[in-house]
This record gives sequence, C-alpha cells and structure tokens, in this order.
Amino acid sequence: MERLKQAHKRRLAEHTDGSDAAQVSSLPAPDAQGQPMQVGRGTPGDSIVRHDLVPVVPASVERLLANRIVAMADHDPAATAYKVLRTHVLQRMRANHWKTLAITSPAQGNGKTVTSINLAITLARDLKHTVLLVDLDLRRPSLASFFFDQPVPGLSDYITDDRPIEELLVNPGIERLTLLPGNHSFTHSSEILCSPKMIELVEELKGRYADRLVLFDMPPVLGGDDVIAFAPYVDAVLLVVEEGGTTKDELMEAYALLDGANILGTVLNKAEEGSAGAGYY
Repeated sequence: MERLKQAHKRRLAEHTDGSDAAQVSSLPAPDAQGQPMQVGRGTPGDSIVRHDLVPVVPASVERLLANRIVAMADHDPAATAYKVLRTHVLQRMRANHWKTLAITSPAQGNGKTVTSINLAITLARDLKHTVLLVDLDLRRPSLASFFFDQPVPGLSDYITDDRPIEELLVNPGIERLTLLPGNHSFTHSSEILCSPKMIELVEELKGRYADRLVLFDMPPVLGGDDVIAFAPYVDAVLLVVEEGGTTKDELMEAYALLDGANILGTVLNKAEEGSAGAGYY
C-alpha cells in the first residue's frame, strides 16, 4: 500500500539539503530553538482530547520522518497512499460497525508498526472520530520509540503495577490521536493478552467513546501465539506483508493461523514505485 522507500528518501533529502522541509500541518509549530512547542494539557472540548485530559508530549517532525512516519507530510506520495488505505479501512469498518482493528504481519520486519502509526495518524485526520493506538507487541514494544527519544510509561505499568490507564495515555501533538505505549516487555505475553484484566481493558477501550477507533499494534503472527490468542477480542485484523520479504508460504501460513478472524485486508509494504499489484487488497 505504501511506497515508503523512495518517498522517504526524497523527503529526507528535502529536509537535509537546505530546501523546504516536509509540511506537517497538524504538529505544533517549532519554537526559537527548532523544537515543537509544548501544547500543554487539553481541556474538555479540545479537539485533541475531546473525552480525556491527556498530556501532550509533542514528537518532533524530524524524528517522525526519520522513522518513516510520513502520513502528515503534505504532498507526499506515501501520505496519499495512506489516505487511500484509510478510505478502504473506514468503509469496511463502518459497514460492519467495527471499532477495533489489530494490525500484524507474518514475520518480524515486514513494517506492521510503521503501517500502524501512519494509518492511525491518517485516521485521526478524519474529523468524524478520535483514534487510540495501543502497543500490544508485549514481547518487543516499540511504539513509543517512533515518537519520543526518552522512555515513557505504558501498558506494562498497568499490567504489573495497576497504574490507571488514564495516567499512561499520551498525545504526541497530533489532533484526535492518543497513544497507549507498551514500555517494558513480557515473556509470557499470550497469557497476559488473554487474562481477565486485559480482556476487561479491551472492552473498556472499545466501549468508552462512541466515536473512537482503537488500533492495536500486534506482534507478528508467525512469532508466537499472541495474535491467535487475542484475535477473538478484536473486530478485525489487518495483515501487513513486505514486498520481496514475505514469502508465499509465510502468507499462507499466516492466513491459516488467522482462520476464523475477520481479516479486513492486506497491505503490501515497501513496494517499489510502479510495482504490479502493490497496494491494499
């Protein structure tokens, strides 16, 4: 779906050669030192935090682009591709009254986290709903590192220390987008995902707000039983495959393991410009 390789190279070149940097219209404007300005806490009625008082920790434009997060870069071909993906996803989810989507891949390195973040940002730019992106890759949580250079509290603090979820949510300076990072890793991740505590949390996240979509960044399907164990608790699954990386056998095995789940579609990631069949299907 996304054509990140060439688009990202072009965007980084624009950013480093002295020409105009990517326009990221919804991020806070930088201060005199070039750092994004702190927005501060939201108040009821703010578009960023319509339902909760979520602290805002702005991510820098440079960090996002360096991590291939391009969904908010104006006039970027990859950002346009994510808009097309958003339309497909919204059409399917609205038609089925779905609110939760797990995003996974057959194997490690296929690009499921980059896809999760870019899709979440693009969905959040649609004014009709808010988006919560949750890091459920409990073995290798990495969501926060795409936005922030320092560790932040996350889901592991809720699991091990009963820390309230409200204290763990963060807004990265993007309107209508809230993150629930992962923080520390767990060995027995599938058991945790199926625990009553996690199931109760998922139901709470699904039902609290009528206009919120919840995206879960999951581990790879073939890396363990986490996705298989958690699939019954989400409405649908989006599968990210890598051009030149995902084999036919891996894709077939992933589909077999997800038998019974609502597979919303497949995203072809890292597609070369002009690749036949590249995209969402």
